[in-house]
Amino acid sequence: MYFSFKNVLGILLPIFLSFHTAWAQPERWQQAVKYTMDIDFDIKKHQAKGKQILEYTNNSPDTLDKVFYHLYFNAFQPNSMMDVRSRTIKDPDPRVGDRIMKLSKGDQGFQNIESLQMNGRKVVYEIVGTILEVRLSEPILPKTKVTFEMEFVAQVPLQIRRSGRFSKEGIEYSMAQWYPKMCNYDYQGWHSNPYVGREFYGIWGDFDVKITVPSDYVVAATGILQNKDIVGYSYSQLEPAYRPKRLTYHFKAENVHDFVWAADPDYTQIVHQMSDSTKIRCFFQPGEKTTENWNKLPLIMEEAFHYINKKYGQYPFKEYAFIQGGDGGMEYPMATLITGERSLVSLVGVSVHELMHSWFQMVLGSNEALYHWMDEGFTSFATNDVMNHLVSKKLIPGTYEDNPHIKSVNGYINFALSGNEEPLITHADHFITNTAYGVASYTKGEVFLEQLRYIIGDQAFNKGMLSYFHTWKFKHPNPNDFVRIMEKASGLELDWFKEYFVNTTHTIDYQIEEMRGDELILRRVGNMPMPLDITLTKKNGERLYFNIPLEMMRGAKKGDFFFNNFKVVKDWPWTHPTYSFKTGVNFRDVDKVEIDPTKRLADKDKTNNVWPRLMPEKGADK
Repeated sequence: MYFSFKNVLGILLPIFLSFHTAWAQPERWQQAVKYTMDIDFDIKKHQAKGKQILEYTNNSPDTLDKVFYHLYFNAFQPNSMMDVRSRTIKDPDPRVGDRIMKLSKGDQGFQNIESLQMNGRKVVYEIVGTILEVRLSEPILPKTKVTFEMEFVAQVPLQIRRSGRFSKEGIEYSMAQWYPKMCNYDYQGWHSNPYVGREFYGIWGDFDVKITVPSDYVVAATGILQNKDIVGYSYSQLEPAYRPKRLTYHFKAENVHDFVWAADPDYTQIVHQMSDSTKIRCFFQPGEKTTENWNKLPLIMEEAFHYINKKYGQYPFKEYAFIQGGDGGMEYPMATLITGERSLVSLVGVSVHELMHSWFQMVLGSNEALYHWMDEGFTSFATNDVMNHLVSKKLIPGTYEDNPHIKSVNGYINFALSGNEEPLITHADHFITNTAYGVASYTKGEVFLEQLRYIIGDQAFNKGMLSYFHTWKFKHPNPNDFVRIMEKASGLELDWFKEYFVNTTHTIDYQIEEMRGDELILRRVGNMPMPLDITLTKKNGERLYFNIPLEMMRGAKKGDFFFNNFKVVKDWPWTHPTYSFKTGVNFRDVDKVEIDPTKRLADKDKTNNVWPRLMPEKGADK
C-alpha cells in the first residue's frame, strides 16, 4: 500500500477526533424505547384496557435473555410491599398509613397482563408484586431492536399516593405510573426496583398514546395533543342527542422517560404562549380556592422559565402543563400533578419545584433510587433560588434574601445533631425513617450544592451547573460525573468532598483556639475537613479576609460573590487536627476573628467560631 502524509492524516485524524469528542462530550450508552398505546377507559369500572406496542432497542454491549416491567398499580393492594412498609416504618407517610390495607377489592389497584409477545412469539412471564418478570424465547442481541406487543387491564385505585381516583380536591383521575413500563437497563445492569415508596428511573424514548374517554371529560397529559380540532370543542354544552359519547385524545411526546395524564369533567384550561413560543397549559377546577391564583400562575411561571433557562440550561420541549391532581406535587415529563387549592405563594412554590425537576430528572435523569439527592436536592436548591428571584421581581410576596440556602444549611445541622441522619448514599427505599430520607434527599442534597459553592466560589459553581446540564443531558449522570464537571469548572480536586458528604454522616466543626501575637491557631473538632473562610476585624474597623484551602484540593477557589478580596494562606493537611498562620496583625489590635462570617459552612457548632470567645451574659445559664 502506498503511504503518504495525506493517507496517514486520513487514518489518524478520525482516531484523534474520536478521542477528542469522547473527552469533550462523555458518552454512555442508553437503551431506547418507543411506546405506542391505545387506551380504552371505563369510568364505571375505573379500568383502563390497553394495547401496547413497545419497540425496544438494546444499545448495550450485553445480550439480554430477560426483561422486566414495572406494574406500579399492584402496590395498592393489601399486604403489598408498599402497604407493609407503610404499616411497619417508624414514621409512615400520613397519605399512606394503613389505607392500602383497608381498600376493598373494587378500590384496589392492579395491572393484569392478558398477553405478551416479542417479535410475534409468546414469552413466559410472571407477575411478582409490582414487577413483571419476562423470560425471552430468544435473546436480544447487542445493537438490535425488538418489538413487544402487550394487552393489559389496569384498575385505578382510590387516590392514596400520587396516582388514583377521586382526590381530596375532587379530581377524578390522576393517572401516574399507570401503564406497564419497561425497567431500565444501564451500565449497572437491570433496575427492577419494586414500588415500595419512591423513586423512579426510566428509559428515554417516544410515546404515541391514544386515550378514549367519555366526551364530557377533559384530558391533560404529557406531550403534544395531535387532534386539537376534535377535542377542542365543548361537547358538554351540546344537547345529549348531538353529543358524541366518547372522544379519543391523541398525544405524542419525544425523548421523554414517562407519560402522565389526568382526566376530569370540570377541568378548565388556560393556555399561555411565552415569548420564546413555549406553551404553558394550566388545568384546574375553577372555584373560590383556585381560580384567582391559577389565573395568575402562567405569567409568573414565564418569568421562572426565563430565569431557569438562563441559569440552568434551556428547556428542550415545546410545552409544559401544570395539572391539578395527585396528592401534593409530583413531577413528570412535560407536566406535573399538583394539588391546587393553595395560596399564591404555595401554588407558585410547588409549581417551581416540580418544574425544576424537568432539568434534574426529566433531562439529566439520574437514577432516583440510588441518587435521590441529585434530583430532589438539586431541585430544592434551584427552587429556593428561583423563588427568591420571583420575590425580587415582586411577582410573589416575600422578603428577598442575599442567600436563600442558609435556612436549609441550618435545618440540616439541626437534624445531624439529632443522631437520626443516614448517609446520602442510602437507597431511597431503605432509609430507616421517612424523615431521614426527606432530610437527606431534599435538605442535605441542597446543602451539598451550597457547600460546594462555598468551596469553589460562585463563578466556578455557576459555570459548572450549566456545563453539567449541557454535558450530561439525556445520559443519566451519577455523582462521579457531577463532581468531575465541577472539578473541571474549578480546577480543584473534589472527590474528597463527595466521599465525606455523600458516603458518611461525618459532621463539620471548627473552632478558633487562640491568638498568640499575630498567629491565629485553629482546631478541627468535627470529622469532616473543609476549607475555611476567615474574617479578621481590627479595632480600627479594617477587615482582612483569609481563605485556608485543604491540601488535598490542590488549589483554592479564585473568587466568591459572598466572600471576596481574600488572601489565600497555606494549605491545611486533613490529618492535622490543629493549624496556624500569621495574620500580620497583633492580637492586641484585633477586635474579632470569625470562621465563616457568611454562615454558609455547615458547621454544627458556631459558638466556637469567634475569637475572643463570646461570654454568656451575667446570670444566664452556663
